Amino acid sequence: MEKVVITGLGTVNPLGNTVEQTWKNVTNGVSGVGPITCFDASDFLVKIACEVKDFDASQYMDVRETRRRDRYQLFGAGAAAQAMHSSGLEITESNAPRVGSIISAAIGGIGALESGVLDIAAGGPRRVSPFLIPMLMPNGAAGLASIDHGPKGPALSVASACASGQDGIGMAWTLIRAGVIDAAFAGAAEATITSIAVASFDRMQAMSRKSPGEATPRPFDKNRDGFVMGEGAAVFMLESESHAKQRGANIIAELAGYASSADASHITAPSPTGAGGAQAIKDALKIAGVNPDEVGYISAHGTGTPLNDASETAAIKTAFGQQAYNIPISSTKSMTGHMMGATGALETMFCALAIRDGMLPPTINYEEPDPECDLDYIPNKARESKIKVAITNAFGFGGHNAVLVLRKYE
Repeated sequence: MEKVVITGLGTVNPLGNTVEQTWKNVTNGVSGVGPITCFDASDFLVKIACEVKDFDASQYMDVRETRRRDRYQLFGAGAAAQAMHSSGLEITESNAPRVGSIISAAIGGIGALESGVLDIAAGGPRRVSPFLIPMLMPNGAAGLASIDHGPKGPALSVASACASGQDGIGMAWTLIRAGVIDAAFAGAAEATITSIAVASFDRMQAMSRKSPGEATPRPFDKNRDGFVMGEGAAVFMLESESHAKQRGANIIAELAGYASSADASHITAPSPTGAGGAQAIKDALKIAGVNPDEVGYISAHGTGTPLNDASETAAIKTAFGQQAYNIPISSTKSMTGHMMGATGALETMFCALAIRDGMLPPTINYEEPDPECDLDYIPNKARESKIKVAITNAFGFGGHNAVLVLRKYE
């Protein structure tokens, strides 16, 4: 089967509205946390989020069109346009059926849905927007990327909670590797900083209730108290190696392996042993033809919740044995917050950039080690390291586990 390579990158997220701005901030340990402004949180115990800042969707479409799309779809459109531009791929009538659009969302247009419910409660059914259905559809970002840029191959969205980004990228990888298509937009978008989403996650006791200015989230730290919600999108242009080489594309890295598994344990809590996550890691490495001692960096799921971080540490130890203690690991959610289905796509992007530049992002807010989390989490400061292989983990509600393996292209 053909190799699958990365030729384009695009992102809109709490650390920046371009790839290079984001990469500069994440390697400098910049926090995206601030007071919630997306809605009035005065009655909420949760006061903070990682919001996208200064994003102008009219760079990418007509102003009138921006009002017909949910916030998550606007982020997805910006990221897809950037990925398209950076790849240099031209989509024509002849190659369009061989280009896919697989941009996932765990939840989709919850902001539009919440507004629609409030509208009907306040003024009856005729107050509901005629654009509500396309705005709330989780597949909307994928369909709109096809409409915006012209690919006519498979266009779909994978919904597997916080693993949606990795699973969507993995689906695109599978289709290209199998020869079904030659290229694809692949990634995820999400915008869940809404009153109903924050209230719901807080009722599960999953979110940090720290005040603005306090150091949080704290992945793998003994005093971690939950995740901080983020939002945004990250999209790749993936291509078969032969397709990319034929057109002289700049190849950033190889997407070498993908695997997923199920805990079959609990609808929200991860398996305490991390067995499902460990299986996905081992399967992904095997499919990629990578030995455990070749892995130079792990981008952890690392939500900053007590259960997740301990379970993920156990999964890494099970998958790598003693080698786990020699692998640098970080959670960039300490800076971006948890962007739900989109975070995994952004963290996959960080793996590609780490391979490109030889720089590993840190886990910020790390102060007190936890005996249950005793690996190398790259505390507080980025680390130079010329790596050839990186993996990224995503573990989601429902017991979904997805792992991608990236390798330096040679």
